[in-house]
Amino acid sequence: MENRGKLRVYLGAAPGVGKTYAMLDEAHRRLRRGTDVVVGVVETHGRENTSRALEGLEVVPRRSMDYRGTTYLEMDLDAILARRPEVVVVDELAHTNIGGSRHDKRWQDVEEILAAGIHVITTVNIQHLESLNDVVESITGVRQRETVPDRFVRQADGIELVDMSPQALRRRMAHGNIYAPDKVDAALGQYFREGNLAALRELALLWLADRVEEGLDQYRDKHDIESTWATRERIVVALTGGPESAALLRRAARIASRGAGGEWLALYVARRDGLSGVTPDQLLKLRTMTEDLGGTLHSVVGDDTATAILEFARAENASQVIIGASRRGRLATLLRPGVGERVIAASGDIDAHVVTHDYARRKNLTVRTSSNLSRRRLVLGYAFAVLAPLLASGVMVVTDPLHGLPTEAMVLMAVVVATALVGGIIPAIVSAALSSILLNVVFTPPRRSLTISDPENAFAIGLFLVVGIAVASVVDRAARSTVLARKARAESEALTVLSHSLLHVGDDIESLLAGACELFGARGAAIFTTVDGRAEAIVSSGSPPASPDTADVTVSIDDSTTLAMCGRQLDASDRRLLKAYAAHASVLAERTRAQQAETERAQLAVANKTRTALLAAVSHDLRSPLAAVKAAAASLRNTTIAWSPEDEAALLETIEDSADRLNALVANLLDMSRIQTGALTPVLAEVDLGAAVRQALDTIPDSSRIAVHIGEGAVAMADPGLLERVIANICENALKYAPDGAPITIDASCAAGRVLLRIADSGPGVSKESHGRLFAPFQRLGDVPAGDGVGLGLAVAQGLTEAMGGTLGAEDTPGGGLTLVLELTTPQEMP
Repeated sequence: MENRGKLRVYLGAAPGVGKTYAMLDEAHRRLRRGTDVVVGVVETHGRENTSRALEGLEVVPRRSMDYRGTTYLEMDLDAILARRPEVVVVDELAHTNIGGSRHDKRWQDVEEILAAGIHVITTVNIQHLESLNDVVESITGVRQRETVPDRFVRQADGIELVDMSPQALRRRMAHGNIYAPDKVDAALGQYFREGNLAALRELALLWLADRVEEGLDQYRDKHDIESTWATRERIVVALTGGPESAALLRRAARIASRGAGGEWLALYVARRDGLSGVTPDQLLKLRTMTEDLGGTLHSVVGDDTATAILEFARAENASQVIIGASRRGRLATLLRPGVGERVIAASGDIDAHVVTHDYARRKNLTVRTSSNLSRRRLVLGYAFAVLAPLLASGVMVVTDPLHGLPTEAMVLMAVVVATALVGGIIPAIVSAALSSILLNVVFTPPRRSLTISDPENAFAIGLFLVVGIAVASVVDRAARSTVLARKARAESEALTVLSHSLLHVGDDIESLLAGACELFGARGAAIFTTVDGRAEAIVSSGSPPASPDTADVTVSIDDSTTLAMCGRQLDASDRRLLKAYAAHASVLAERTRAQQAETERAQLAVANKTRTALLAAVSHDLRSPLAAVKAAAASLRNTTIAWSPEDEAALLETIEDSADRLNALVANLLDMSRIQTGALTPVLAEVDLGAAVRQALDTIPDSSRIAVHIGEGAVAMADPGLLERVIANICENALKYAPDGAPITIDASCAAGRVLLRIADSGPGVSKESHGRLFAPFQRLGDVPAGDGVGLGLAVAQGLTEAMGGTLGAEDTPGGGLTLVLELTTPQEMP
């Protein structure tokens, strides 16, 4: 924003280095230049030098705030905004404001001041920066609760480090210039230890150096400066992924460690076409090794490796580049300069180091064959290399008058190219050699002799051999690239399918195995896990192998799990892709285990919640009847009191009622436990609902208030004992809800092979939003007085009903109240 104020930060490594004094000194300098400067807040901490530095500066009075019975003084943000000075001085940027302030943190107050177009000068210690909080805690052992986001400090227009050596800072502390005398010894022995201060000082210097470098990079970009400014040693080591990479990484780490502040980066350049390069596993090993040695690994894509290395080095403002000595032969280097030679030639002001290693100039004497061709294809290639030149020569001998030596040479050259397409480079070389011999013996004067009369013809035959081999090499390389491109495309498509399935499908490992079999043309695949030394298949597809030992190819998923496939052998690139399938299978298996663990965790949480609620509820509801029983029994046992028969009868009735309450409570608890553990097994039989209701009401006090309207023939499939418990619990709940004297009705009806038993009360009713909560354990919904039951009655009733294959729901009673509907199966609907 154009009208935004500018922020200047004085950064210190620790308290007492002089940040506040430097800030106030800057305020005086600006005041002398005629700038309107005010002090928003400055913490003097009783230091005389800081107090004297405040003299002559306008101080905005602080705002008094009451918080939890204590009065605090905070910076008055509104007064500063109303005063609108040019510059405001704000100390301790990381300060946390008192509750009730407009912002939680002082840096947020500063942000609002800046947004109003007012410049701010502030202070902060390195330990208060959010990104360094953990590092500072590991150094000092003290966790800083007040932090400032790094982004806010980084956006400052100026950051000035107020520095002081650890020894000088400790002397200031010992002289009482920082803390009160009674705190000096403790501070010197804890936070202000010399080692702590040295580490914090280094942390502040490095953090500020990074900020300075950010500004330098922005300046270089703004002014299009591409040359290297070696402000610090930054080393780039180029890796090929070959066996020499480890030696190059160690050399880069040693060179970087020779100077303080050195930094090194490892670089791997991948081909843009993706046809060659290291595998993901090799790249991961390189990254791990680089990070272990203290560097960072970067990967870029480029067609010209040397150009990509130098562009990356200049972008990172590197001062040195390390390259391994070439593994190419001397002749190849002479014909075409290697990456190292081209980097040295174009490095300019960047120092280029060529590091030797055990693999330098080591030529691979084994001839590379077309490993991607089948044995049948190779045999066909060699046969073509011998027979095709002979056949073409025979045809040209018969038609000799129709052509000359140039045509004959071109025909044999076409045969060499065709051989390269059929059998690869080695058969093509054989074809080129045989064709050159035939060209000499059959078509070059004197014919039928190895002698060549014309030196020009000798040169032509030699050139034919060289060109034939060169053309065959190019054709073979193009064919290889085509095959690799097809494989890369197939691998890319397969990985795309894998990533899509990982993101969008479920945990169907069998479908994953089926896709792998289809891609690789295998008969079947299976995932085996090792249990007690034996391999057991946990999932399979197609015609899987009996064990990993009988499979054609196996890939390890983890220490105990293996993906095995039968049908054909796979080459290295296909095995890499199969490893991706194995990794995907591992992810799916891990996802399944995580879901199972989450389900178990949720079940444990529910069980724990149930136990907690049970303890909370039972703690009172068991104690009340037990207390009543104990009190009544103790009264009866008291021989000093002569109880009348009526009193004894009342006490005995209290004991009996309390025992009944305890019996009902324990029965509900046991039923709820059986329901939750799945140990409830109902025995279904034909039950007459009218008889079941009457038997249930016989166990309920005050059941005379319940009117039963059930006709003959109302029969349901249920467990007689469980059904009585369900009806009794529902009726007891209705009696608690309904006002005294209000009727409760029970009726039954049949519809579509189901029996509906309705128990309706005329109580206060329950809102429709709370119908679902009625059947949750330990719920009373505020309708029942505290202590009257633990809220298990309807939960037990619903659980018992569902165990019998029925349902229990709630609906409003016409005219007011609640109706519970018990739905059961009729005998005709039972299978």
